[in-house]
Amino acid sequence: MHVLLFATQGQAQNAEFTPKAKQAILMDAASGAVLYQFHADELVPPASMSKLMTLAVLFKSIKGGQLALSDEFLMSEQAWRRGGAPSGTSAMMVPVNTKARLDELIQGIIIQSGNDACIAVAEGMAGTEDAFARIMEAEARKLGLKKSTFRNATGLYHPEHLMTARELAILARHLITEYPDQYRIFSQKEFPYRKHKFVNRNPLLFLSSNVDGLKTGFIKESGYGLVASALQDGRRLIVVVGGLATAADRKDEAQKLLEWGFKSFTEFKLFDAAETVGQARVWGGERMYVPLVGQGDVAVILPRFPANQKLRAEIIYSGPLKAPLKRGDQVAKLRVTSSSSAVNEVPLFASEDVAVAGIMRRGIDSLVHMAFKWVPL
Repeated sequence: MHVLLFATQGQAQNAEFTPKAKQAILMDAASGAVLYQFHADELVPPASMSKLMTLAVLFKSIKGGQLALSDEFLMSEQAWRRGGAPSGTSAMMVPVNTKARLDELIQGIIIQSGNDACIAVAEGMAGTEDAFARIMEAEARKLGLKKSTFRNATGLYHPEHLMTARELAILARHLITEYPDQYRIFSQKEFPYRKHKFVNRNPLLFLSSNVDGLKTGFIKESGYGLVASALQDGRRLIVVVGGLATAADRKDEAQKLLEWGFKSFTEFKLFDAAETVGQARVWGGERMYVPLVGQGDVAVILPRFPANQKLRAEIIYSGPLKAPLKRGDQVAKLRVTSSSSAVNEVPLFASEDVAVAGIMRRGIDSLVHMAFKWVPL
């Protein structure tokens, strides 16, 4: 159910950032608020940016104890030919039929964008790259990435290997939040391996001390793209840009969008801690509505200007809620949208217990819901 909480009548204001990118999104890492979006839900070949999903599967196995950084993986002839030196693509240059440690392969994937490293890991974990791609897609669904589809571990072109800018940002946020130890590798500027010294392909690492990851990508079918994150004054932003014509455009567009985000947005408090934000309808409970509160102060990230910008706030939940409910249960979310397309979603919680009502009250509730066609009962 969507319940309109308020809609201000202030001045409409378009985002001040004009993109060159064909797809772009700017996200606040702490809250997941979307500060800017442009064709953010368009499915396109992500190139090497999809290696973030390969790494998400790897990091999960390391955290779960199924893999250790000292584990060794074989560079098969298939991995070597498809992603190594003979492929003419970005490669870690692991010699064929030799083994590399997992900690080396992870650096090879992050810093050098090694396709050979990705395939070796995929084969070692799942037997074949195709099987690993199915694991990637299953993990993506668990993370809430509903649209992305994966057909390889590398991001090399396949017509069904697709992601959106929004889902790349969500994935980056997941990696930053869930795997802080591994995330530090993204800020590593060089990786010496055998006779090679690989330099991190993320150009923003060399332009700003605030930027500390994540991943570039390029294939001719979708152009130049970049997923990056920066931390400034305790606030982290995630940017995704795609579809750019040159590597220089990719660098400039991402840098400008990050700078604009830090300059143009700030936090606004809407409700104090324990202040009732709204109510949600309850079926079968001793009371018809439950008050909703935030977890502490309810704050959102919004443009600094204009002062009288147009806002829309609505409470969203799968309703009516069914008793019993316990105080502290997360049952809804508050969505606040600005006229510049900034979107915040804040979880809301039941502020009181709601016990199950007697048979007569539940019967009346059922009649009301069927009459108004709110839910199938």
